[in-house]
Amino acid sequence: MRAKRCVRVITRLVLLVTLTATVLLAPPPPLFAAADVTVPGGDVTVPGGDVTAPGGDFLATAGDVAEPGGDVAVPTVGRAWPVGLRPPVLRGWEPPATVYGPGHRGVDLAAAPGTPVRAVAAGRVAFAGRVAGKGVVSVELTGTGDPPLRTTYEPVTASVEEGAEVEPGEVIGTVDASGSHCASRCVHWGLRRGEAYVNPLDLLPPWLLHRGPSRLLPVFA
Repeated sequence: MRAKRCVRVITRLVLLVTLTATVLLAPPPPLFAAADVTVPGGDVTVPGGDVTAPGGDFLATAGDVAEPGGDVAVPTVGRAWPVGLRPPVLRGWEPPATVYGPGHRGVDLAAAPGTPVRAVAAGRVAFAGRVAGKGVVSVELTGTGDPPLRTTYEPVTASVEEGAEVEPGEVIGTVDASGSHCASRCVHWGLRRGEAYVNPLDLLPPWLLHRGPSRLLPVFA
């Protein structure tokens, strides 16, 4: 009887030691959820951190990432080309496939140094100065929602000041002799709503985009 009782006591002690070791050696539960924020294309941002796109095209803060293009409505409020009557487009709008992908966030319009640069639509000058040694003018367009559409022109020597109200076709500066990224001289014209870049040509109505030669129509009595 004593032998059987000793066997039972030893068996219970072994089970107790095994359970205790299992609890102590088990890995701790995770402190955070598995996934935080995933950017399409496989890029991951850390919430709270600042993310800067290569090339300095845009800056996203606090974990927000600016996506060029997207479903951003653009009203046709434009009433003038930034330069000339209908300047050649040296390079068009090329939205990148991913946030950090290659592309062209705007259009390049052929323009010689000293060419007047005009506001395409009514608005308020949000910025007029130099960024990284390059002259930039930015205009918030009137009546285009919240946040308003903002169009930019560079490289430009500004002839207006921040806060000034401008009308369509009003001269806001002249093309700089330096700072252009084109092989030939040009003005880079950009458009965005908040952090989303969109095609600035969408501002212009069809009659301004595709102006053809004038025709005289017959007059009937």
